[in-house]
Amino acid sequence: MANNNNKDKCNVPHLRFPEFSGEWKAETIVDACTLYNGRAYKQEELLPIGKYRVLRVGNFFTNDSWYYSDLELDEQKTIVEGDLLYAWSASFGPRFWTGEKAIYHYHIWKVIPKEHIDKDYLYHFLYKDSLIIKSRTQGGTMVHVTKGDMEKRPISFPCLEEQRKIAKLLSLLDERIVTQNKIIEKLQSLIKGLVDSLLENPSWEKVYLRSFMQFYSTNSLSWEQLSYSNGNVRNLHYGLIHGFQTSMIDSTLLPRILPNYLPKQYTVCLDGDVAFADASEDTNEIGKAIEFSNTIDVKTVCGLHTIHGRDIKQNTILGFKGFAFNSRYFHDQVRRLAQGTKVYSITAKNLSSCYVYIPDMIKQENVVRLLNAYEENLSLNRTLLNKYEIQKQYLLQQILI
Repeated sequence: MANNNNKDKCNVPHLRFPEFSGEWKAETIVDACTLYNGRAYKQEELLPIGKYRVLRVGNFFTNDSWYYSDLELDEQKTIVEGDLLYAWSASFGPRFWTGEKAIYHYHIWKVIPKEHIDKDYLYHFLYKDSLIIKSRTQGGTMVHVTKGDMEKRPISFPCLEEQRKIAKLLSLLDERIVTQNKIIEKLQSLIKGLVDSLLENPSWEKVYLRSFMQFYSTNSLSWEQLSYSNGNVRNLHYGLIHGFQTSMIDSTLLPRILPNYLPKQYTVCLDGDVAFADASEDTNEIGKAIEFSNTIDVKTVCGLHTIHGRDIKQNTILGFKGFAFNSRYFHDQVRRLAQGTKVYSITAKNLSSCYVYIPDMIKQENVVRLLNAYEENLSLNRTLLNKYEIQKQYLLQQILI
């Protein structure tokens, strides 16, 4: 790759393969490809079993629940493996279809590039453009774009040979990101399996939380009352618990309470204290726990929708509770006690009636040492993934116009 230092040519990228020169062409999307809308299906046309899967926007990303249909539609309304698609409402952006022949919903476009546009290049361009559209959408507003507006959006491109070379480079990076995500998923699954198999051990002492855990009141500060740069007391908001991917949290990474909102009374967290999320829209997340570390030189308190607990009997070593309170058998107890319909909640009293299996200190140390080693490996792989994603964002900005 070479930097473009020719200031006389304006329609060229910042980075370019050295064997190519000359300005890129500029068109609108309608000149570069054809967008075909899917079909708006009647409810009676969506079947539990049928010849073809019906791809809806939700299936594109997160929803594994499929409808089927026996409808025989025109080629424009069907998709096969390798087709380029674009979800233009809600879940937003381009994707390649990787399944067998199917039909698709109205909120998805089938994208057919013109002869002078490479399909893989078009995918990467549309991906970059979708990030721009999302960035200009006000927070809380569902992202969508009409076909007419999309067709008017600009696109710049070089000759086909250069398009293919750009697409190959970006696709190789995408493949590495996919591989890295699979590594992370396997590590997460392995850690979860180890936690569940090691910690659900009836041969260890069965101890109810009410016999060794003391719970303290927490504050109700919102995100607007917190800052990552201003304040002396760190605060754990329950939203952060749901976002954590490990069993322990370094207190130095938490946001601070703005001085004007510092509570008059609060209980400072100690190393080994635990915070539980007392509210969630998902029963799989209710009661999720995180154990504190690095609190000695950092004042830290528990905030909105958290339950602050401490092992006052010193039955456990640092790190053990974070794993034990996130084990399957413990969470099954919490889930049975959770109350609510759309939003589930638990109380300190609920938690007090739950139990954990606790071995002697030497066995705790062995368990924590093993699981920490896997979590450190997981953290390293997440760091690597983040670097790949930063590289991709940089290349998208530099290699495309």
